[in-house]
Amino acid sequence: MTPPADLTRARKAAIVVQYLLNEGQDLPLSDLPEDSQLRLSRELGALDLVDRTTFQTIASEFTEALGNLAMTVPGSLDAALSGLDGKISPQALQKLRDESANTAGADPWKQILALDLDTLLGLLDAEGVEIGAVLLSKLSTARAAELLGRLPGEQARRIAHAVSRTADIRPDAVARIGEALAAQYCGASAPAFPQTPGQRVGAILNSSGAEMRERLLDDLTEQDPGFAESVRKSIFTFADIPTRLSPLDVPKVIRDIPGEDLVKALGAASATGGPVAAGADHILSNMSQRMADSLREEMEELGKIKKAEGEAAQAAVVAAIRSAADRGEIALIEPGEDEG
Repeated sequence: MTPPADLTRARKAAIVVQYLLNEGQDLPLSDLPEDSQLRLSRELGALDLVDRTTFQTIASEFTEALGNLAMTVPGSLDAALSGLDGKISPQALQKLRDESANTAGADPWKQILALDLDTLLGLLDAEGVEIGAVLLSKLSTARAAELLGRLPGEQARRIAHAVSRTADIRPDAVARIGEALAAQYCGASAPAFPQTPGQRVGAILNSSGAEMRERLLDDLTEQDPGFAESVRKSIFTFADIPTRLSPLDVPKVIRDIPGEDLVKALGAASATGGPVAAGADHILSNMSQRMADSLREEMEELGKIKKAEGEAAQAAVVAAIRSAADRGEIALIEPGEDEG
């Protein structure tokens, strides 16, 4: 038996890993770089009997090393990019992913396997069955089964049969196929805008006056009914408050609205009548009685409100509600969705 002082760090790591495996721990060893997996496997294969004193010494060193860790790091650019998803702009993220894919030694298959099923289906339609067989072999069994289930029967049969011809394919050939597919299907630039066209126009019309909004929607409906419908679904106005703002969320949003804007918005809406007045009633009915009475008194004292001022105040209320939803403090009810 080798004394602990004479063991390499790799051999000590193998002893710790073997102990954890013996204890039934499910270690994510596949997350290690391939060369580290190979080295660890060789060290595991070379292990001999380990006496109690040696193991206790190694375990103490391992525990001490863990205790000295101040933080963990992603360990690779791919892992770092996964952590940055949603934290930086889509354009910057895609540029970094493209740079990572072009780095010498980078595995192009990571990008390919991350594609959604619809893109993979398009890839299978465009490429030959042999390429499809290689792709199928690289996918997890669950995802491969899902992909096959989406294909026409004859195409699925031909690709599945072609897998039998991949037994002798060389790793360097698989790598070249991955590089070609990644260049073709993974290099698309991130969209210039994070929102859909309908969402962008809807956001603009949210801040527009009611007359202008309805006029533009009517024009859009005549020119492109489908696009007009997507815009309508993205619009959230004062009149939508009763159907899209949960009663429980009313107190959460009104605290962020300046008092003057709230009074003007409610007063103008009540005077307008119709769906807009229903928005005011929804807000007043879902706050404390004392606060509602106080706001009604201020509305009466304010008197008649100019149309432009009323619409600006209502836009401020809508913006506050939208902002709370964007921060995740509330969840707006989707059009056509029951509140329950």
